[in-house]
Amino acid sequence: MAHFAEIDENNIVIRVLVVSNDLEHRGAEFLANDLGLGGTWIQTSYNGNIRKNFAGIGYTYDANRDAFIAPEPVESIGFDEETCQWLVPSIED
Repeated sequence: MAHFAEIDENNIVIRVLVVSNDLEHRGAEFLANDLGLGGTWIQTSYNGNIRKNFAGIGYTYDANRDAFIAPEPVESIGFDEETCQWLVPSIED
């Protein structure tokens, strides 16, 4: 199955839907036009093969990085440009 994230006008993910692998090559068009959902759809993947991270509701799509980025955690200590993930402090026992 192929996964597609719908983003709003601010590039925030508002939902993620699944389409058949048979429709993967035109998944965005299928969701927007064939199903009549409209919107802007961008493919995402569980294993991070495309767009760095699997999209979740509230994530941001960064077109310059071609990546989905999680909301910044409260106590981040930086951002890893390669993985497009927030760095968080380690928990010490």
